[in-house]
Amino acid sequence: MCFSPEMDVVAGVVVTGIGIDCLRQVTSRRQVALAAVPVVFGVHQLIETLVWWELQGRVGQCTGDVATYSYLVIALLVVPLLIPWAFLRLGVGRSRVADVGFVVAGLTAVAICGNLLGLDAPDRRVDGHQITYFAGEYIPDHVLPVYAVACLGPPLLARARSLQLFGVVNLVVVLGLAALNQGGVISLWCVWAALTSVLVNLHLRRVRSSRDSVDQAGVEVRPGRGARARTP
Repeated sequence: MCFSPEMDVVAGVVVTGIGIDCLRQVTSRRQVALAAVPVVFGVHQLIETLVWWELQGRVGQCTGDVATYSYLVIALLVVPLLIPWAFLRLGVGRSRVADVGFVVAGLTAVAICGNLLGLDAPDRRVDGHQITYFAGEYIPDHVLPVYAVACLGPPLLARARSLQLFGVVNLVVVLGLAALNQGGVISLWCVWAALTSVLVNLHLRRVRSSRDSVDQAGVEVRPGRGARARTP
């Protein structure tokens, strides 16, 4: 868990590095959104480092205000839409209708959370070994299930086992975070970000490896046309 700025820096650098490698593994534009998820998580953790430093008096309040707002924008407005959109783009779900529904759930969470961010300036404070954030006021209890459905539903219903594992790990970690205080749920993302980023990376590597194997076997894959032997 990110209980200090040092851990945020380490987690941010590691996860961002994994994200950059994810982007290197992309073989189709449809994969870009999914590959970008670890990069977003990594930058997210690095931003929280500035929040820690401001609360410790190492940087100015203005820097802390910008970092806090940026952190909450990513957590509340970017993530719940990026993840379902990434899976919709991949087209790996068992039902496109369900995938669209997850995007709608993400948009709903974004609308509610965006309204909270617009009501009042967000705030933060150190609670023990974590940072508690206030998005104008506490997020309503009914928003968290919608947020969870948007982020957990797509991988859980994916056809690929590696992506299903992504969903299972997310479900276990989110349930653990939900058992904590609500403000802390937003902050305790280090392990979640690292695990999910590794799983995304493994999935993209597996897809790339499979495609390379097909290419080496002299088989050409064309979207919507199946595979055919490549002729010299």
